[in-house]
Amino acid sequence: MGKELILVSHGRFCEELKGSTEMIMGPQEIIHTVALLPEEGPEDFRAKLEATLAGIEEPVVFADLLGGTPANVVSRIIMEGRQIDFYAGMNMPMVIGFLNGVLLDSDVDIVEFGTTNILHVNDMLNSDDDDDEDE
Repeated sequence: MGKELILVSHGRFCEELKGSTEMIMGPQEIIHTVALLPEEGPEDFRAKLEATLAGIEEPVVFADLLGGTPANVVSRIIMEGRQIDFYAGMNMPMVIGFLNGVLLDSDVDIVEFGTTNILHVNDMLNSDDDDDEDE
């Protein structure tokens, strides 16, 4: 089927990120979520992740935080030989960038897409005010 995205996180952040993205982009069958819940340990999370990975030919995984259990489990699976394109520090622009790349059948620099959409809006607003004063 091609690339599919798996969002992993502490708690239900991944599920909510998918839901919020779908408000903008519509339903997304190629996005899956695996949440590490408070009552679960790494083994529980890995079992859920492995079940989600089953049948996905080209998995791309976004994790909430580098160094946390979800990211560590994904890293361990990669070190064991599974081919996974893996990014940590996920945000909505990254997810939308991934979807745009799939829709347009083009490569998207996920890291750049995610980071260039982080802006201090006050600076932008103040910059506009400065421009208005020059006129």
